[in-house]
Amino acid sequence: MKLLSWLALFLLFTSASNAAERPNILFIFLDDFGWKDTSYAGSDFYETPNLDRLASEGMVFTNAYSAAANCAPARASLLSGQYTPRHQIFNVGTKPRGQSAHRRLEHIAGTSTLDPGIKTWAHQLQAAGYKTATMGKWHLSDDPLPYGFDSNVGGTHSGGPPKGYYPPHGNAPNLQDAPKDEWVTDTIAGKANAFIKENQDESWMLYLTLFSVHTPIQAKKDLLGKYEAKEPGQLHQNTKMATMIQGVDDAIGNIVTNLETLGLTEKTAILFFSDNGGYGPATDMDPLKGYKGTYYEGGIRVPFFVKWPGVVEPGQTNETPIIGVDLYPTLCEMAGATMPENQPADGKSLVSVFKGAELPERALYWHFPAYLQSYAATGEQRDLLFRSRPCSIIRRGDFKLHQYFEDGALELYNLREDLSESTNLAIQQPERTQELLKELQAWQSSISAPIPTAPNPEFSSEAEAAAIEKATRSAARKKAN
Repeated sequence: MKLLSWLALFLLFTSASNAAERPNILFIFLDDFGWKDTSYAGSDFYETPNLDRLASEGMVFTNAYSAAANCAPARASLLSGQYTPRHQIFNVGTKPRGQSAHRRLEHIAGTSTLDPGIKTWAHQLQAAGYKTATMGKWHLSDDPLPYGFDSNVGGTHSGGPPKGYYPPHGNAPNLQDAPKDEWVTDTIAGKANAFIKENQDESWMLYLTLFSVHTPIQAKKDLLGKYEAKEPGQLHQNTKMATMIQGVDDAIGNIVTNLETLGLTEKTAILFFSDNGGYGPATDMDPLKGYKGTYYEGGIRVPFFVKWPGVVEPGQTNETPIIGVDLYPTLCEMAGATMPENQPADGKSLVSVFKGAELPERALYWHFPAYLQSYAATGEQRDLLFRSRPCSIIRRGDFKLHQYFEDGALELYNLREDLSESTNLAIQQPERTQELLKELQAWQSSISAPIPTAPNPEFSSEAEAAAIEKATRSAARKKAN
């Protein structure tokens, strides 16, 4: 009897060890979800009890970054594990953005489809025996299945939800059967639960890449009254956005309950991430400067946490700067999958960090050789006409350097002392500025980053000045009101 007890304990320990070493993986990847859009991160209006609970049960990273400030390049970097100059997806689409008369340079168009020859982490997990599914936004090609996924719900080349958040959902795969008036996030959560139940006896990886909270900012009908009656916060007040965020939280809570019901909680690692900063007109990342589309902190610093039972001690906060390209080697190591041979990888696995180790200091990079027009005259961006002009960025340690290609302007910030990027130190600290610029330029050369240099023949300094003056007046009126 004693021998049987020891045997049972050994089998129990072995089972728990194997589950930790090769977990099921639920990777929640939200769209335009801002750094402070959860209650645990500081929202004073949005409600996210399920996300708050998951974050408290794992490790929260406060210096997590997307690899780009808008959707398509961020997703391409995530799936490929490569910085933008390698896969050449720089923007949403390849056409010029904003008024031609305001663009000083010809932009680098890049491409809009992820090279199918790139092996994604989904390929690697699939080869390692995982059942893989993508559910929600894809945005990198017409069909995600050739990129390593066994099944697809809703994923197309479209950047937003299919015809809005309520049915009908057009030709979006596996969404035609959505019940009338069901919020698409709830529909996808139901599909996710079915996938998990169907594969509960196998290793699975679910890339839950929800459309929320991308535009259109469309209220979840059954929640709107609640937030219209709620006292607005100082930071957040948008009632429609609040319903969308609670809709995400409720759906994730539903999936977590399903994991508990199936007895999979201890066997499942959950990662939570966003593709870029929040949508400027509807949310706020204060004290971060900027929002989606800018390469200030509000556009690229995003929420990230991991819950991995048996590996990650709960209740931790980590300040290590990490970036989207790190997720490729991380997922492969978590799953016991190999990295592809002869394919460049720009990230570092975070598994050792999850276990309590420290990564050696390294530089993080961003490269955006294009333009993104402004939402409206808010005065937050570098000027009032574009959220971003062609630029490259480096962060090393506490310091972050912006390099702008139109005029060679440099901006240096100490993020530990100036999280809001309000004081440009480039003139006060010329040696540090030049040291970081030299490192950034060496990286650009090593990765063959295309630098826009051709003048735009349609640019007009007079038109630019007039538009900036008009936008400045508009911003002043809005501030006064």
